Amino acid sequence: MAAAGALALTLALAACGSSGGGGGTASKDESGRGPITYVQGKDNTGDVKNIIAKWNALHPDQKVTLKEQSDQADQQHDDLVQHFKAQDPGYDVVSVDVVWTPEFAAQNWLQPLTDKFALDTAPLLKVAVDAATYQGKLYAAPMASDGGMLYYRKDLVPKPPTTWSELLADCKIAQAHHMGCYAGQFAKYEGLTVNASEAINAAGGEIVKSDGKTADVDTPQAAKGLSFLADAYKNGDIPKEAITYQEEQGRQAFEAGKLLFLRNWSYVYNLASNDGSSVVKGKFAVAPEPGPNGIGASTLGGHSLGMSVYSKHKATALDFMKFYESNDIQRELLIKESNAPVLKSLYTDPTLLANPKLGYLKTLGESLGSAKSRPVTPFYPGVTAAIEENAYAAIKGSKPVSQALKDMQAAINSATSG
Repeated sequence: MAAAGALALTLALAACGSSGGGGGTASKDESGRGPITYVQGKDNTGDVKNIIAKWNALHPDQKVTLKEQSDQADQQHDDLVQHFKAQDPGYDVVSVDVVWTPEFAAQNWLQPLTDKFALDTAPLLKVAVDAATYQGKLYAAPMASDGGMLYYRKDLVPKPPTTWSELLADCKIAQAHHMGCYAGQFAKYEGLTVNASEAINAAGGEIVKSDGKTADVDTPQAAKGLSFLADAYKNGDIPKEAITYQEEQGRQAFEAGKLLFLRNWSYVYNLASNDGSSVVKGKFAVAPEPGPNGIGASTLGGHSLGMSVYSKHKATALDFMKFYESNDIQRELLIKESNAPVLKSLYTDPTLLANPKLGYLKTLGESLGSAKSRPVTPFYPGVTAAIEENAYAAIKGSKPVSQALKDMQAAINSATSG
């Protein structure tokens, strides 16, 4: 989480309001048009700035200003929370991680996308629409999706494993080549919630019931899923250093030829294919993640666009959100940033499928077809902390899996009882 000093500064800024003006109440004006501010994490590539420049050229009286947050998801979350609490009208459209939607919706911070604000969701991925929906109502506009995939060395593995047992059997290939077998994101952070959720969901378990409050993780199914990771770490099929891996450490290890298999997101494909230091160029491919009895359950990633209830220019905000979902913009972000599009049609587009830079696109579409969300709950920060703490202890071996799940269950119920 953000350091105490940084959080204090965020609180102070929120209390003052953003450059868009001081605090206010939820705007009832549904037709307001004018300049808006779009808030998201750092635009490291400049592609978002280019998209905004295109919008501004078409809408000189309704210009969008980009406010960049840090590149840390927890700090982005806290920044949004503090500005929402301050009823800041200067945060018109905000980038919302798929797991934040229930929390923000439950607090009545996001404008429901109904009636005059309704979106046509028919062209969109159902899993992305579901992630932007809370209690049957759409609260955000899907703008980028993602799903985990299995990267593998196609020069060493004749065909990708489709089950956990097949993957573990292939670990003898890794041993023969003096390399690690399998890694994901196992450091104690949000990525571990993703990986633990995938293992538990693939084994038929769940973490929180559909009410978003009641933990349901102390089960034989959840134990089977978490044990897959814990046992693989204990016997060395997951290398010891992988307990420290976030996305980038795993990517770098795979590119350096130190791993046979890697669970990661779509962004890795182009980097592993083009980085000057990559030794796996032309030697790897992607497949859906395996599960105990076949294809597993990828964890859904991605972001949606939320409209603040405090925005004074909601009509402009809605049009900007639709612009971001348009075919041209979704295609541009796919090609330039490897962003998983939210438009279903792009996953079957012959031109895109033939693009060598997008060799993962077909597999990604399959991954999203079986993807499941992380726990859908308005108490997500406390829930994910409970998962990270106890899944990490189980994988590292400092707690038996059975005890870790009991403790996870208790911590989740405590977090959701407020």
